[in-house]
Amino acid sequence: MRTIEPVSSIMSKDIIALHRDDDLETAELLFKRHKIRHIPVVDKDVIIGMLSYTDLLRISFADAVDSYETDVDTLVYNMFTIEQVMAKNIVSVPSNTSIKKVAELLAKREFHALPVVDKGILVGIVTTTDLINYLLKQL
Repeated sequence: MRTIEPVSSIMSKDIIALHRDDDLETAELLFKRHKIRHIPVVDKDVIIGMLSYTDLLRISFADAVDSYETDVDTLVYNMFTIEQVMAKNIVSVPSNTSIKKVAELLAKREFHALPVVDKGILVGIVTTTDLINYLLKQL
């Protein structure tokens, strides 16, 4: 009989997060430094939104200019706050949710990451990359 593994076994627990009062330059720096595509936005440990690298690209020229050219991004980033750009209607899952259920959610929805929340507290994040790596290990 096959065991149903919980998402906690594949989620990232070392969470890189933003706070609502951080700026978009900080967000871009975190995306690039950690080579990630999704960052939860938190108020203390409670998730209030999710910012994706795609959200940032929609309002800027983040990768369209030379990596030393920061004037364009800075100007655009100063026009918006993280709260204005982040997704606010967040779907989350508890850490005991099955990997299968998480895969079904991500396959049906238009996002590629889910925050993992237990008792209102952000405890991890699971992405489509985590799922693909899990599936590769199964083969």
